[in-house]
Amino acid sequence: MEFFPIHLGLQSPGPIIFQAGPVTIRWYSMIIITGIILGTLLAQRLAKQRDEDPEKIADLAVWLVVGAIPFARLYYVLFEWERYAQGPWWKVFAIWEGGIAIHGAILGGMIAAYLFAKKTKSNFWKLADICAPALALGQAIGRWGNFFNSEAFGVPTDLPWKLYIPPEWRPTAFIANNYFHPTFLYESLWNLMVMSILLWLFKKFPNWGQGTIAATYAVLYGIGRFWIEGLRTDSLYLGSVRMAQVVSLLFVALGLFGWWWFNRQPSKASESL
Repeated sequence: MEFFPIHLGLQSPGPIIFQAGPVTIRWYSMIIITGIILGTLLAQRLAKQRDEDPEKIADLAVWLVVGAIPFARLYYVLFEWERYAQGPWWKVFAIWEGGIAIHGAILGGMIAAYLFAKKTKSNFWKLADICAPALALGQAIGRWGNFFNSEAFGVPTDLPWKLYIPPEWRPTAFIANNYFHPTFLYESLWNLMVMSILLWLFKKFPNWGQGTIAATYAVLYGIGRFWIEGLRTDSLYLGSVRMAQVVSLLFVALGLFGWWWFNRQPSKASESL
């Protein structure tokens, strides 16, 4: 008797939802938009619980998109420059084909949020706490874009849950393998768990030092991403080092430090940045 009697074989139906002449609607774009919308709605709901204007969160969402998406693409292109150096030049901007890095998006989003907080005279860490669960939700949704693009998958596997990758998308070293770890699914589920934990903490501990929820996100996401990244076949490297794992460890370290700092120095955490 098999230990897992139910087999879950995943296979992408393809990256395109609809195409008519020059008009193409892609799953990747629609999923990213869905993640942004639902994440914004969640953040607006959380804002009310912290006596923050939900309309301010809607304005912040625009800043975050403007800051996050270009940085996400820039981060990816820089580490994959050999792929784009030979052209055509417009491929650098072809984000609808996939190829963004969440760590670049987080960096760009943090810069945008900081500038927004300065402009509106808001508390940066209060905004970060409100947005952290929404960010985890957006990531959980956004990972399904990788599924439809047949990208960001793991090493070959024969586990009951597995992802079929067409030959044209397989790494040369694994061309003979049909099934791979669905790392997009692992990260999506992990992010849903992170969101659930953050929402519980957000409600259970309203008097925590501002910034603590954001710091908790950094720790939890960093742990999960470090593990999942070790399975992937398309990591961005700096030399022989997987950059996502390095950044994930940095997230964990900064999150732990922030957790200590925001609760040891509540006066510091309450200051507007």
